[in-house]
Amino acid sequence: MSDTPARTLVGPTASIPDGQQTTVDLAGVSVVIVNFEGQYYALRNNCTHKDFPLLGGDVSMGRITCEKHGAKFELATGKAKTLPAVKPVKIYRTHVEDGQLYVSEL
Repeated sequence: MSDTPARTLVGPTASIPDGQQTTVDLAGVSVVIVNFEGQYYALRNNCTHKDFPLLGGDVSMGRITCEKHGAKFELATGKAKTLPAVKPVKIYRTHVEDGQLYVSEL
């Protein structure tokens, strides 16, 4: 019996080239997937400041910016790096297998 958490297929890695974003539903939670410098990151698609989607936010220096008020979150840790957000955003595990990208709970 494996204790590997259930994973959700995002799609082929080729469909999310460097610099692109998408979302996937993971057990009823919207998760934003970001390809930043060839690495895939997965964060809850929700700014912890004012319940606003992170999808579409500017990504630079390893951070995603909420378009609503400018809060920045570190892609690798989910930590809030600038005000007005102070709480981290939940992160998820990404895994590539046979050219397919999957996301799962940490």
